[in-house]
Formats: sequence, C-alpha cells, structure tokens
Amino acid sequence: MAVANVLLVDDEVPFVETMTKRLTKRDLNIVSAFEGQEAIERLEKGRDIEVVILDVKMPGMDGVEVLREIKRRHPLVEVIMLTGYATVESAIEGMKLGAFDYLMKPCDMEQLISKVREAAARKRQQENKIIEARMKEITGRRA
Repeated sequence: MAVANVLLVDDEVPFVETMTKRLTKRDLNIVSAFEGQEAIERLEKGRDIEVVILDVKMPGMDGVEVLREIKRRHPLVEVIMLTGYATVESAIEGMKLGAFDYLMKPCDMEQLISKVREAAARKRQQENKIIEARMKEITGRRA
C-alpha cells in the first residue's frame, strides 16, 4: 500500500511529538497542527493529506467543530477522532458528521495504524470513482 499522508491534530504538544515519531517509523507522512484553525490551514495548503487524526477536546475550536469544517471543505478527507474523554454524545455526533472512526486515548498503535490505512484506502477509492465517472462523462460526450 502507498504511504498515507496524515494530519495529526492535538493541543498536547508532547503527545503530537511522540505520535509523530511513532507514526513516521511506521511509514506514514505526518503533518501536525496544535489547534483547530491551524489544522484547517494545513489542509488548505496540503492538498495531498488523506487522513486527519483529530483530538476531540481542544481549546478554541473543538474536534467536532473542526470535523464539521473539514467535511464541508474537503469531503473526501477521512477523519479519525481521538479522545481521552469519550462521551457517547460526542462519538455519535462525530460519526453523524462523517468521521471514519472514533478511538480512545491512549489507543493501541497497531489499531490506529490499521484505521489510518483503511481510511486512506477509502479516500483513494472514492477519488478513483470520481475520476472514472468523469472519464465516462468525457468519453461519452465524444461518442
């Protein structure tokens, strides 16, 4: 499988630094952000980002607000919500808004890697379907 391009968003700097090292060792390209607005700006600049690992509880824009904005601007980008404070309500809301999955901190590294790879594969599959549909549209008009 191709290397996944991941945006890691969490307001806890030591967590981001540790996770970046651990995920990079597992052949993922990691870009980090420490708050919601920064995450949205990074997505605008980094059009190749496929998966966002997003903390739910952050000052300013919380994870649910960031998720809502990501899905509005970049509907194919997959988002995995991470939280140390899981509530059924935030999990349900995140899933309704289109989160790929919802994991508790501290999460099992292999489970997270697996979810990231699944999410990246789903994004690529959706992009390929769109390209195929456009190609059929283009070639259909010429026939």
